[in-house]
Amino acid sequence: MNRVAHRRTKIAALATALLISAGAAGSAVASGDGAGTGPREAAALTGTAKLYRSAGDDISFTFDAHLAAEDTMDPEAATGTFSFRHVFPDGRSAWAKARVDCLVTGGRVAVVTGVVTDSDTPFKGKRVGISVHDQGRHDRLGYSWIGSEPEETKKLPKCVSAAPFEKVKAGTGDFRVLPWQPKL
Repeated sequence: MNRVAHRRTKIAALATALLISAGAAGSAVASGDGAGTGPREAAALTGTAKLYRSAGDDISFTFDAHLAAEDTMDPEAATGTFSFRHVFPDGRSAWAKARVDCLVTGGRVAVVTGVVTDSDTPFKGKRVGISVHDQGRHDRLGYSWIGSEPEETKKLPKCVSAAPFEKVKAGTGDFRVLPWQPKL
């Protein structure tokens, strides 16, 4: 093959690769915006995972939090729910469900807060915050109740939580974070 033909082959291969990449990116954008029915959400956090605990605790978190496109500049307009459940090795358990009141995401990190609407814990009626780092199979999670202040007296602001310090149990994390893109 002469030099010109070799160069044309390389250019054609590169163009094909770029077209395939553009098609895949277009598909990803289309799936993120309701398959072409409107603008994509401003931010989202979805999924379920169990935390890793060597003592055998069964701890799970589930998220369905969304910020609509028209609310891009108002993370306190987020909607949805999240829940968590902790079953201790001795069989005792605790659970809570919350209504989302704020969602901020950046890259693969999300912070969501909500007021607990139903629970068998002191969290009922209180705002709690959770952070997630979506890392594929190695997601991480943090929560606002890690400190020493009792939940009965804590007044947590919206969109505040601890860094994602907990490891998600291998094979259980399917968190998905849609990055927020505020108009600055």
